[in-house]
Amino acid sequence: MKLVNFGSMNIDNTYRVEEFLRPGETKSALRLDVYCGGKGLNQSIAAAKAGCTVWHAALLGQGAKMLKDKLDENGVDTHLLKPAEGKSGHTVIQVDAHGQNCILLYGGVNKQLTKDFVDEALQACSAEDVVLVQNETNMVAYIIEKASSMGMRVAFNASPITEELLGYPFDKVTWLFINEVEGACLTGSEDADEILAILGKRYPQCRILLTLGKHGAVYQADGKMTRIGIFPVPVVDTTSAGDTFTGYFLQAMMDGLSPYDCLLRATVASTLCVQRPGAADSIPLRDEVEKAMEQKTFGQMVLA
Repeated sequence: MKLVNFGSMNIDNTYRVEEFLRPGETKSALRLDVYCGGKGLNQSIAAAKAGCTVWHAALLGQGAKMLKDKLDENGVDTHLLKPAEGKSGHTVIQVDAHGQNCILLYGGVNKQLTKDFVDEALQACSAEDVVLVQNETNMVAYIIEKASSMGMRVAFNASPITEELLGYPFDKVTWLFINEVEGACLTGSEDADEILAILGKRYPQCRILLTLGKHGAVYQADGKMTRIGIFPVPVVDTTSAGDTFTGYFLQAMMDGLSPYDCLLRATVASTLCVQRPGAADSIPLRDEVEKAMEQKTFGQMVLA
């Protein structure tokens, strides 16, 4: 069993600032760091570090060698990567003094996937594999439809929000990963319980993981809800915390752990992540996560 990720890859230009820029404002950044990132790349690395066999399917644009190298370094299979004309996806990220971030994203070749590319990649897959997609690429609906028709389970991270999002075939998604903002977009409600109730009624076969920031996360499957809190720690950078959570949760789920154990493993991994700067490089190794769990490094969990 493997995870096949049709995943975005971005070059992250991360600027440290005291506070986020306001309209019309110009200020000097405290520091600039360039990282490998993108939801797809981060989630592939997180799942691989968690112990999953991961194949990453994507296009390589200008300057993308560093992105492929980063995947290779972290044990992700890159034989499905194909060169393409055009610029690689990239971001401009502001990280403030509190570790919070805001991100401007340019899709680049992440938005140039074709049906032929998808079909070729899926030919190497079997029904026992899991396909992962994010909303940072094109062809999302086609990937979901095609993988589902092959009997594969599909995990979809519905971020970022776009006009196309509401038209995707959520009825063919096995695991749906959303945060409060995306949940509100999909349902029209800002209440977590209402979001889950609406989506559960609309897509009863879909297992939903709703992340709630400082209020933890909720997993809804087969009419049951499993909740988890957070570990309060000093935050350095939240850039890839959600992707770390997604990768570790999926690996644990594919490994057959209980919903709570999946949530706990993902929470500990993302807690380690937010204490480090950067995107892919901030994702912890499985040994680090297991050691933190065994030693109860973060103390008492705070429940919502």
